[in-house]
Amino acid sequence: MQQLSYGVSADQVDEYLRLSETTSLSSLHQFCEGIIELYGPTYLRYPNQNDIECLMNMGEKRGFPGMLGSVDCMHWVWKNCPHAWAGQYKGKEKAPTLILEAVVSQDLWFWHAFFGMPGSHNDLNVLDCSSLFDQILTGNAPECRYTINGSNYEMGYYLADGIYPDWATLVKTISQPQGAKRQYFAQMQESARKDVERAFGVLQSRFSIIKSPARIWCQKKINNIMQSCIILHNMIVEDETGLELEEFLPEGEIRRNSYNEVFANYVTRLKHLQSSTAHQALKLDLIEHLWAQKDFQTY
Repeated sequence: MQQLSYGVSADQVDEYLRLSETTSLSSLHQFCEGIIELYGPTYLRYPNQNDIECLMNMGEKRGFPGMLGSVDCMHWVWKNCPHAWAGQYKGKEKAPTLILEAVVSQDLWFWHAFFGMPGSHNDLNVLDCSSLFDQILTGNAPECRYTINGSNYEMGYYLADGIYPDWATLVKTISQPQGAKRQYFAQMQESARKDVERAFGVLQSRFSIIKSPARIWCQKKINNIMQSCIILHNMIVEDETGLELEEFLPEGEIRRNSYNEVFANYVTRLKHLQSSTAHQALKLDLIEHLWAQKDFQTY
């Protein structure tokens, strides 16, 4: 825990706890593996139906019905990246990095964490490789129904910045808003989206090993460290906010369809998820909804 919380090297632990460097590193990696194995299914899981309802209530109170959180990426510098790999791991940071894609709610709970992509990728490339929308595409996502400005929707959405695509499950700000309604929407969207940036800052302050450049050679062990830090962070959030997580139960029996039917349903969901028309309609409804809420709060 001292190595995770303070980011100290194995040599410092050697002097403080009278443990050799090899033993300290081995204990760190075994601790991370144990945390992931024991608590990963509970604290790094996809939200269930009750979680979806709680997230939607949070979003509705902030003027965004159907919002499930904010999505963004963070880079962790990899100091001991092998020179042969350095080119593909260097991006705008000018140093080898590993990317963390995360979805965070208002209470700073990490609902999705995809880590390990080389730093040369941008947020859009990471989104294409992550499993963020896998449950929606396979038809196993919890039900998410809501109404905005008289329009009915059946898929939740995440707040994102401008680099993300115009999909029905992503709501972006307006870069140059014209008119009071659009300016107010941009202000509210950018304010709510700061949750994920704030969560990254809290995660780095709690676990300084993430704030400092990674000094480990093996990428798999770096991945385990990141996942274990996120799990411990969610444990702290649960303790501080008084959340009561239900016991995680495996999914029930899934009806098996023919291959052609499964593929056809997958393609249909993918087209709907990536629909720019649905994206624009959702954004316009949110603009009107937020403006109506502002007028209602004024009186």
